[in-house]
Amino acid sequence: MGLVKIRLRRMGAKKKPSYRVVVADSRAPRDGRFIAIIGHYNPLTDPETVFIDEAKALHWLSRGAQPTATVNRLLAKLGITEKFKTIKETT
Repeated sequence: MGLVKIRLRRMGAKKKPSYRVVVADSRAPRDGRFIAIIGHYNPLTDPETVFIDEAKALHWLSRGAQPTATVNRLLAKLGITEKFKTIKETT
């Protein structure tokens, strides 16, 4: 398996995107094979709807999964990035 990434997988209808936050091999296509679903994101609601399972996100981050820029922004918004940094510093 190559580099593991945490990224968005596009769902929803034409012109109405919603996304699943998934853990996938970096070589897999955007909407292709993935390892696990850890949350979902809807940019069309006001404010945008973001749900990410914190325990799963921390688990994959600790195993070296790299979040994409957008997912990184979502993780920071939910405070998961900060939590991961404090856990990393204590170990």
